[in-house]
Amino acid sequence: MKKKLFGIFGPVLLSAVLLVLLFFSPFKINSSDPKLIKAASSSMAGNVLRGNNITKEALSTDKYVPFFGSSELSRISPFHPSVLAEKYDRGYTPFLMGAPGTQSLTQFMMMQSLGDELKDRKAAFIISPQWFVKEGIKRDYFDAYYSPEQTLNWLMHLKKVDDSDQYLAQRLTHYGVIRKDERLERMLTAVMKGQLPSKTDITYSKLKLNMLEREDELFSTIGMISKQDLIDQNVKALPANYDHDELDSLANQLGERATRGNEFGIQKQFYKKRIEPNLSNLADSQKKWDYRYSPEFSDFQLALNQLAKEHSDCLFIIPPVNGRWSQYTGLSDEMLQQFANKIKYQLTSQGFTNIADYTSQQNEPYFMQDTIHLGWKGWLTADKKIEPFLKNRGATKKVYTINNHYFLSKEWQEEKPENVMK
Repeated sequence: MKKKLFGIFGPVLLSAVLLVLLFFSPFKINSSDPKLIKAASSSMAGNVLRGNNITKEALSTDKYVPFFGSSELSRISPFHPSVLAEKYDRGYTPFLMGAPGTQSLTQFMMMQSLGDELKDRKAAFIISPQWFVKEGIKRDYFDAYYSPEQTLNWLMHLKKVDDSDQYLAQRLTHYGVIRKDERLERMLTAVMKGQLPSKTDITYSKLKLNMLEREDELFSTIGMISKQDLIDQNVKALPANYDHDELDSLANQLGERATRGNEFGIQKQFYKKRIEPNLSNLADSQKKWDYRYSPEFSDFQLALNQLAKEHSDCLFIIPPVNGRWSQYTGLSDEMLQQFANKIKYQLTSQGFTNIADYTSQQNEPYFMQDTIHLGWKGWLTADKKIEPFLKNRGATKKVYTINNHYFLSKEWQEEKPENVMK
């Protein structure tokens, strides 16, 4: 009888013992390994973005600069910031903080979990107009990069609840992945009411956070595929010395070669796979699209509030949408310009003045790689702002005038761009 019971429960008990030993053993990945950090900086891997271990280690030095964004960061070309920084030995490596599907909520969660690693630091932030849709970040996108570790990190560090905490708690409870956790939902409900979570919930959550941090230490490199080989390959395409005219000529050549075969200036592979099969159905398909009214504006405010808390100096890059493609799909150029005016008002009125707005360059050949992502000329043009901005990366101690009361409100989300200063 005992043998039968052991045959049934023995493997379960053994697995439990091994799991306990694993979690309490001193073993962990060597997050200070320079090769590992370099690989992680371009991986945009979910485990890296949802965790803190490797990113905090990287940003604890002046060797890495956080580049917040989304899918445009994944498209490596000779003019990508990671390639230019490596080729021309600029003394820093971009740490790509984003991936296809990451938006302001995800960016904020990553920022706040980094804590002092952003303090008095410089950063770059690419703002995609496509984030600012009527309902804000889609459930699938949020769920893909949701981090229980980062969420509990925020809750465990609350000393008092302010308006940004209440707004964040309210936003998080919109998503099913949050509502599946009864304790977390209860804690967020307390924060929404302006209260700190109960001591019982905090005690339990500290234990859970310790476990999640241990998982991060052990497993954050699983599934991590670095883009370093692709970066090295593109480095070879660049001239030995940085000469803007020579690079501009190269960008024209590469862009022309890559976009042959369609009238929109879209990379051939993307056009053949994503556009051509449905081309006739896409005519005038974006006439009703509007990026001027969205909860994303307030989600973006969370990120600004965090940058201000850490006195970070950030360069904000606003890319255009491919002009020829917009004309075909009916996407309003006037709407895009108004979106840019609204987001720039949100930035400048609070003291964020380092802005590279390229929305008026939507018709420049090879500025875009496809319909919405910066291409050869686009990244090269952006580098004219990035290079001087990051040349001196000493402590910044920037001071801002944050207006959360307005910019976290429904009123701001629905504000007409013509009612704000340009």
